[in-house]
Amino acid sequence: LIGLSAYDQAGTLLGELTAVTHGAAQDLLTIRTLDGREALVPFVAALVPEVDIEERRLVIADRPGLVSPFPDQS
Repeated sequence: LIGLSAYDQAGTLLGELTAVTHGAAQDLLTIRTLDGREALVPFVAALVPEVDIEERRLVIADRPGLVSPFPDQS
């Protein structure tokens, strides 16, 4: 899975999958975002509804604070 491109449900590129951490409750995906941040996404169907190995992509049901940052509060 490492190296898959991560997209949101609208088809916008979010970044690249750089690591999979196996946890006790669920696995975590590390996504390196386009601006260089690392985001941890629980690898559960509600948040990662699609993994397409052939197309080298996965879809994340993104929300502010998950992969994309919270909107500016200023």
